[in-house]
Amino acid sequence: MLSPPSQTAPSPAGSSPADRTTDSERFRDPDQVTDHDRICDLSSLHDLTTRLARTDSLDSALHETLRAGATLLGARRGLIVLEPGTDPRGAPAVPGARGASASGASGAFGGADTLPERTIGLGLEHADLSQIETVPRVSAAYARVLDRESGADGAGSAPPRADAASQGTTSPDAPGDTAAPDAGARCTGAPPSASAARCGIACPDIAADQELSPRHREVAARLGYAATYAVPLITDGGTRLGAAVWLYDEPGEPTARQRELVGSYLRYAAEHSARLGELARNRAAMATLQEELLPSALPRVPGVTLAARHRTGPGGGGDWYDALPLPERALGLSVGGVTGGGPAAVAAMGRLRASLRAYAVMEGEDPVAVLSDLELLLRLTEPSCSATALFAYVEPASRKVLLAGAGHCPPLIVGPHRIEPVETAVSAPLGMLACWEAPSAEVVLREGETLLCYTDGLLHRTGDSMDRAFARLRSAAASAPRAAHQDPDVLVEHVLRTVLPGRLAEQSDHPEDVVLLAARF
Repeated sequence: MLSPPSQTAPSPAGSSPADRTTDSERFRDPDQVTDHDRICDLSSLHDLTTRLARTDSLDSALHETLRAGATLLGARRGLIVLEPGTDPRGAPAVPGARGASASGASGAFGGADTLPERTIGLGLEHADLSQIETVPRVSAAYARVLDRESGADGAGSAPPRADAASQGTTSPDAPGDTAAPDAGARCTGAPPSASAARCGIACPDIAADQELSPRHREVAARLGYAATYAVPLITDGGTRLGAAVWLYDEPGEPTARQRELVGSYLRYAAEHSARLGELARNRAAMATLQEELLPSALPRVPGVTLAARHRTGPGGGGDWYDALPLPERALGLSVGGVTGGGPAAVAAMGRLRASLRAYAVMEGEDPVAVLSDLELLLRLTEPSCSATALFAYVEPASRKVLLAGAGHCPPLIVGPHRIEPVETAVSAPLGMLACWEAPSAEVVLREGETLLCYTDGLLHRTGDSMDRAFARLRSAAASAPRAAHQDPDVLVEHVLRTVLPGRLAEQSDHPEDVVLLAARF
């Protein structure tokens, strides 16, 4: 099994400890490959692809791809450049922009004339990547030649050599469609049957290569790399994710055996990364849909200040919150959650929230009637669904709150002199009984106090039992700074970060939604 690359460049796969000396020896092409060597290669590929298969995000997959490629090629540093639209978190690329990212490999391997959205490095600092960005980009004709060659039988002529093929940038001053390919170009080391679009580009001695731009040689000398090897990331379906580039400290180039190994690995890595990218895009789209179904802004009501936080799960969850101005200068507050997750739960949540708003306008002064109507609608239109809900009718002038809950966590009163839950009657969630009914509860808040409503996802994400998680919530509210008693936005942020410290608050892969809604009088 191959170990991760260390500070000193690792030896090629299958090499003996005696080979671990200089880069010139590391790049040495063996005279013949024995059956034992091939078995070792297959074992190494199995170990590396197994590690890659365990990654569950696009970022982790790309970092693992860089690490594995460095191990197979005997390199110490590298970078992966994503094509525009590959990274689900990035903003749309700007056509024709210059130098915004290390786009060399991507542009060189046939990307559109737009900037990739993101660059991921191995052993490279942000400043290093910024310097690589300044390398002039090659002619777009290179991409067209690659397309032409990949459409042939795979044994066509080699594509032209790119000025910064190892860096992947395309020069705005490069020749256009009629530019003749550089006669000195080559795509070496690929198996005869491989598609030209998958060929790796080796630049074995950057300092001595006068065909490269002076800026390319200058950046290489400044960062201390003497040779590069770049390979496109292309799925079997022809989708270009970007390209990977590995940097060597001394002149040389990978052996044919190393190229074959890394090519086999990257075919799997491209498919795996494409699946993770598509999954991330679907999750992002679901989160966007869910956010669109929630209030875009909280209303301004005299006598009350509102604040909210919402964190969603990977497939979109069914938790919601709402604040609705009602007649007679009243205010309706609601939080709830549909059981399950995914598109069905998000759609059901949107329908229930819209219906609850209508019932609140018609009979909001009676929270029990509002939830009873919502329960009847749920049984008639969503027979396979259940939900928890809390609705509160608030009179800001008198600070009186009348509320009812259906299987929901009791809200918390947070003030300078008391931290206590509102005692609501124990009741079943909506859709669980043939006929839901529960008494309402009334509470009068003091001036400066805050009513804190939340969904059970806040408690579930702690990993503790519900009793211990609720104690944790009360402790977080009690430890709130003085500013939190004046500003509900400070309070909900403090509670969220205290109950769910670190990554728990932002954990996008957690199945539980989190909702916090605070109303300060």
